[in-house]
Amino acid sequence: MAKEDTLVIHEIYASIQGESTFAGLPCTFVRTTGCNLRCSWCDTTHAFYKGHRMARGDVLARALAENTPLVELTGGEPLLQPAVFVLLRELCDAGKTVLVETSGEADVSGVDARVHKIMDLKAPLSGESSRNRWSNLAHLTPRDEIKFVLAGEEDYLWARDVIRSRQLDKITPNLLMSTVFGNFSPKDVVPRILEDRLPVRLQLQMHKYIWPADATGV
Repeated sequence: MAKEDTLVIHEIYASIQGESTFAGLPCTFVRTTGCNLRCSWCDTTHAFYKGHRMARGDVLARALAENTPLVELTGGEPLLQPAVFVLLRELCDAGKTVLVETSGEADVSGVDARVHKIMDLKAPLSGESSRNRWSNLAHLTPRDEIKFVLAGEEDYLWARDVIRSRQLDKITPNLLMSTVFGNFSPKDVVPRILEDRLPVRLQLQMHKYIWPADATGV
């Protein structure tokens, strides 16, 4: 089979969306295996290596069988696998609202225009800030979302300056900030957002307040 016909999948399951502007909604997650980044705070290291190769048609059928209006491709880094681009299109064709969560390093230019891209910009304490593909910003639209994961004060200041210098709120109104769970308290970020009048949405990882922080398949 061609690369466009198969994917290495870590897990497929239905839960609620824990992050983004879609937080709280029922969602089917298709988690791919593999990532080319090693963020210091990564909470899905279990998806780096384990997984099963599946025909793209079987992945599509499994995702649709969960019967949720919302479907997200996540990882790992889903955009490393060529078949993901086809799968995203097929899910849109099936009438689903489709999200893809991506690191900001992978090229997003080939993602179907109907897909909501949720793209990280890696802050310094992630250890991967140098890998941000800034050219991706040209391929984002107001339907897409830019996410900053903050591990400390340094990350907040960096994100603030990037938002201002690159005028990210003119690209999309969906600018998200979240803190590394158990590391940097959201209550320390709220006063800074208000003081700096940042046009952002503070988000919590809802699933980590419902289930154990290291739980999978939720």
